[in-house]
Amino acid sequence: MSNEFNLNVDKRELTNKGGRKQALRDGKVPGIYYSHDSKESIPFYISKSELSAAQKADTQIFNISVGDKKRNVLFKSIQYHPVTDEIMHIDLYGIKMDQLVSVNVALNISGNAKGIVEGGILVQNLNEIEIECLPSDIPQLIDVDISSLEIGDSLRCEDIILEEKLNMKTSGDQIVISVTQPAQESETQVESDDSVDGGEDAPDSTGDSTDSENSSGGSDEGSKEE
Repeated sequence: MSNEFNLNVDKRELTNKGGRKQALRDGKVPGIYYSHDSKESIPFYISKSELSAAQKADTQIFNISVGDKKRNVLFKSIQYHPVTDEIMHIDLYGIKMDQLVSVNVALNISGNAKGIVEGGILVQNLNEIEIECLPSDIPQLIDVDISSLEIGDSLRCEDIILEEKLNMKTSGDQIVISVTQPAQESETQVESDDSVDGGEDAPDSTGDSTDSENSSGGSDEGSKEE
């Protein structure tokens, strides 16, 4: 079950790109709050230190006070700088505690796959899945046990066992994780095939040389006879 965390934010006026850059230099991250039941949106600032504490909190539900009332929110999206990974902007989405919400939850991969022990390569395609549940039931992580996977096996979303209060929203046929043949074996096979091809070419090369010598020799004999 998810706990609640109080976020201190300051309402702001919409600014241009220069204003947002200045706010980031001042240690403040711009954001926008979106209401769950209206078109209302409220721009705000949150300090980088406050945001860092929120990311480390053991919850996905946050309380903010923007305007004249307290609101329950989830992080809808976070925009990062493509080079520095610095948070550039956040969107918060308002929720009601008695209404279902759709959220992305990170996967916690556990167990030692049989295929890995046998030399296979683990390929993870999804790091999180989308689920639907009440806000108070949002899990921090969803455990996925891969102990039974052998080389050539795949685990799909439909194979993940969820609690009854959680509903899967990600397509069930999406592959979460798989165990494949190690690439080295394929490379070794290619090298082996190349060696065989080279061996087959060798007699032809020798034959060509012999034919050339015989041709040359015949020419010399013809000269002597003349």
